[in-house]
Amino acid sequence: AFDEDGVRFRYKDYRRNGAERYGAMTLSTDEFIRRFLLHVLPRGFHRIRHYGLLASATRKDSIARARELLAAAPPPEPPPEDRPVPLPPCPCCGGRMRIIESFERWRQKRPPPRTIALAAKTAP
Repeated sequence: AFDEDGVRFRYKDYRRNGAERYGAMTLSTDEFIRRFLLHVLPRGFHRIRHYGLLASATRKDSIARARELLAAAPPPEPPPEDRPVPLPPCPCCGGRMRIIESFERWRQKRPPPRTIALAAKTAP
């Protein structure tokens, strides 16, 4: 909506969650038009999504190459996770449990399928 105060519109902030995600803003008419026109490309240009430096397929390599060309410092390495994951206590005695075997999810060992003996039909 617009009036003498300016243009009022609703927006969605993708960086927030919950009720704070949606908001309303009022801008002067000139500022609204200026911001809107920032999204209009010059004649002859086409906007291509998911392309370029930050495209998902090449993002890691592209950013590393850009850092190299700009002589930027490499990003700091995250600290290694050295702490062991605490195991739950034994439900019977409350003692410390030990891992004796682990397996991938949905990759449990199982026996081969059962064979079914089909009865042969005899001709009358």
